[in-house]
Amino acid sequence: MESSTSSHLSVAMTTEEDNTTQTAGGIKTSSSSSIFNLSLQYALTFIGVVGTAGNALIMYALVASKQHKKHALIVNQNALDLFSSFFLVVKYAMMLCNVYLAGTFGHFLCVIIFSEFIIWWGMAGSAVNLAAITVDRYLKAVHPIWRKKWLRRRVIYMAMAFSWIMGFIANSSHFFASAVIDGVCYGSVYYLSEAHKLVSYILYVLAFYVIIVVIFIFCYGRILVTIRRQARVMAGHDATGSSTTQTQSHQNQSSVIKTMLLVSVLYAVTYLPSNVVFLMIILAPYSGYLIDVRFYSAVFIAFICPCANPFIYATKFDPVKKILSGMIVWKRNSVQSSDGSGTSGSRTGSRRT
Repeated sequence: MESSTSSHLSVAMTTEEDNTTQTAGGIKTSSSSSIFNLSLQYALTFIGVVGTAGNALIMYALVASKQHKKHALIVNQNALDLFSSFFLVVKYAMMLCNVYLAGTFGHFLCVIIFSEFIIWWGMAGSAVNLAAITVDRYLKAVHPIWRKKWLRRRVIYMAMAFSWIMGFIANSSHFFASAVIDGVCYGSVYYLSEAHKLVSYILYVLAFYVIIVVIFIFCYGRILVTIRRQARVMAGHDATGSSTTQTQSHQNQSSVIKTMLLVSVLYAVTYLPSNVVFLMIILAPYSGYLIDVRFYSAVFIAFICPCANPFIYATKFDPVKKILSGMIVWKRNSVQSSDGSGTSGSRTGSRRT
């Protein structure tokens, strides 16, 4: 639904008849703002590259450290963020290349790429998966016995698949609402009415922002209460081997919870501007420079979350951090080794001479 709003950007701007130029994907913008918009498109391409590289690197570290089976939902989170970041690069790279939309292939590009269906498919799925991780942490901290009994591996896999399915369904309206007219991609041609579009958007925000944030607040609120209660209980015990083990387990659990809490807060903060801006575009659409700045800036801020997530994992998960540190050390040692061998060879040569 947010993707439809982004394509609504093109609809609003193509109604402007004065001083317009056609750009990539058939979207028309004011010539006075084209340079600044071009800079923002480069910025979005850059943040997409950062998100793609960061998530791919962390996924490799999770697999190399053999943590991918223990943290399947985390791997799925990286996969969804990688998916959306990669197609963000594809979309804006094509815009920068000024791809003209025509024929069946042009319609395909409009529906899948330029409407941002595939980008927000990953972003919506990422939100659902983040909620699943939060619920999993909640059950592990507050209801560990129930979780161990009922939360089997197949349930985790079902939750992973559900995040992808929900992301697809939530943005499937693009197949019916998008169209190419005279080389221009329109994302809201076939909505029944403006009221239909507004209701669809409100339902999207409720499902993928408001409810997700409520889940964060409830689950982490209960988790923090439980951790404090456990800390008071352990503080009353003598320092024995068993209590030491419990303390270590408690610290590890607290570290993971702090990591996911940081990710959740980042989600709530970075997704808020996009939800507000897209609602503003629907309620009071403007054409030209202002709508470009609002739209591109909101998307840029939203993608801070999938770009930052992998680096948060890298600093909090010790096995992942060890793999990444090992890669840096290996690269440094290989460079030093090559320098040393070259120096040794020159010294040997000088002796022979």
